Formats: sequence, structure tokens, C-alpha cells
Amino acid sequence: MKFGVIVFPGSNCDYDCYWVVKRILRKKVDFIWHKERNLSGYDCLILPGGFSYGDYLRTGAIARFSPVMNAVEAYARNGGLIIGICNGFQVLLEAGLLPGAMVSNKSLQFICKFIYIRVENDATPYTNLFHKGQILKIPIAHNEGNYYADVKTIQALNKNNQIVFRYCDEKGTVSKASNPNGAKESIAAICNKEGNILGIMPHPERASERLLGSKDGRGIFESIIKWIESKEAN
Repeated sequence: MKFGVIVFPGSNCDYDCYWVVKRILRKKVDFIWHKERNLSGYDCLILPGGFSYGDYLRTGAIARFSPVMNAVEAYARNGGLIIGICNGFQVLLEAGLLPGAMVSNKSLQFICKFIYIRVENDATPYTNLFHKGQILKIPIAHNEGNYYADVKTIQALNKNNQIVFRYCDEKGTVSKASNPNGAKESIAAICNKEGNILGIMPHPERASERLLGSKDGRGIFESIIKWIESKEAN
């Protein structure tokens, strides 16, 4: 089993993701430079957070044209597992691998704090160790994490069970007050219709050790491992 962490100029959470996979979960992992064109041999790709290409134009807009993204798109079409975290989520949206877009937080300010999210779909490769309705404490750190999509797209996301996490309070209540950035329907994470691609704004890699204030995010990576192992067993 091998993970790959894609590194764009401006990525700054790549080492965090690498640490979790290598040191905490004890799995093989490589850094993948943005000019790489061969992604064979990887069981899961991680697009980490940060400020790819300085977030010029729009977040993720330039990274979408990196040489590696052609390979990422081919990898996705073949059913490969891809998780985009924060800026990585933004890149996946810009690349059209997930529907919708990110706009500025409703406060027009950068937000960096712990928040709560609720599991809406526990049948994905990223949530199979959780149960529906489970509440996780995970930090966010973004200026443009306000998820937006038109009415038709939101309806499709709900119909196809593609909303994976929603922002909530510590009791699991979804409300305007518990939505830190103004995202449509308090959406914190979505997957594609096939379920192999996840985009998530909160940072699970920053919540994988109790020393950091929460280890709830570790379950996302452990779910990926369980999914891969189950596929290999078959």
C-alpha cells in the first residue's frame, strides 16, 4: 500500500499529511512534485492544503494546469482514491473533478480554529469507520472555504448522497451559527458520484494526534486504509 502527496509550489500542509501516513499510520508514502506525469503504483493520492501558486487569480486556478493534473484526472477516471484537503479541495473543484466552487468566507476574513463536522455519509472509502451522525472535532484554516453551487447541483448532491460532512455544533446541530464560512447547506466535504474522490475543507491531518487537540481526523485516513485492504483482499 502506498500513498502519494502531491506538492505544488505553495503547498504547506504536505509534510503534515506525509507525517500522518508515514509516522502515525506506518504506511509507505512519497512526495509527488507537480511536474510529475506518472502516478502508477499509488493506492491513494492526497492533494494537501496551502496556497498553491500563491492563490493568484483564484484558489486552485493555476494548480489546475500543473503537469501532474493530467495524470491526476486519468487516475480519477480509473477509480483511484483521491482526497483533496482545503486548497486540495479547491484544486479539485477548479479541475472539474468535483462540482461547485469556493468563494470568500462570509466574514471576508481568514478563519483558523477548531470546528465540528457531522458525518452525513458513512459508506465512502473515507468514512467507513465512522457512523452516520457522528461528530468530529477538526480544525479549519482558510479564507475561501465558502462552498457554493447552484440549486440543481445541490439537489443532485443530496439525491446522490454526495455530501459527506456538514458543519455543525458540538451536539451535531446544523445551523447558521455553526456554519463558520457561509457554505451552502453547511457543506464541509463532498465526494464525486462514484465515491472515489473526496474534497474536504477541514484539515484531518491536523487532528490525527491527541497532542494536537483531537485525533478525530485520523479516522479518515484509517478508513482509506481499511478500504484499500478490503479491495486487496478481494
